[in-house]
Amino acid sequence: MGFLRKLFGTGKKETIVIVSGLPRSGTSMMMKMLEAGGIPPLTDEIREADKDNPKGYYEFERVKQMDKGDVEWLSQAGGQAVKVISALLQHLPEEYEYKVIFMERHMPEILASQRKMLVHRGEDADEMDDQQMATLFQKHVQKIRQWLDEQENFSTLHVHYSNALADPLTTARQVDHFLDWDLDVEKMVGVVDPDLYRNRREALRKQ
Repeated sequence: MGFLRKLFGTGKKETIVIVSGLPRSGTSMMMKMLEAGGIPPLTDEIREADKDNPKGYYEFERVKQMDKGDVEWLSQAGGQAVKVISALLQHLPEEYEYKVIFMERHMPEILASQRKMLVHRGEDADEMDDQQMATLFQKHVQKIRQWLDEQENFSTLHVHYSNALADPLTTARQVDHFLDWDLDVEKMVGVVDPDLYRNRREALRKQ
């Protein structure tokens, strides 16, 4: 019965595990935790690890085409974790049940992380107005949170990035309880790397 619960939340619709949030909010870290805990990630490994995500991005390129109608791949996503950026959540088809782990992070840290990524790509980070971007992101997150609450086929666990790094054991247990998956909590804790929390310190120095 435990295995069936992993795949069929209600007995009628297949359940898919989704990791979501704003860009640079800790979604890749959560994907790595789930993988260590026993849930295989759905990824094509097209986007390779780099300075900004040395542990890998855990992305599946076809996710980016959902707004264009490419959703057939979801029929093969059961029993796996899929990374879906928050802006694309509303394009997930209604015929599935979703358990969403929504990553949250302090806005100055997200902006600092995005600036660093732009620099690494050789782009002009100064073109990004932090205040305007923060306002847009905050409105977006508020809208998505409300939308998630209104969906009958979605259940959501909100996880804060800083809490996951400060107390990975509690976070791992919360995720395990939410998913009801009998995850390997110890292995989940073991892959959390506090040394990657460098953008928080940089953001605080600039305040």
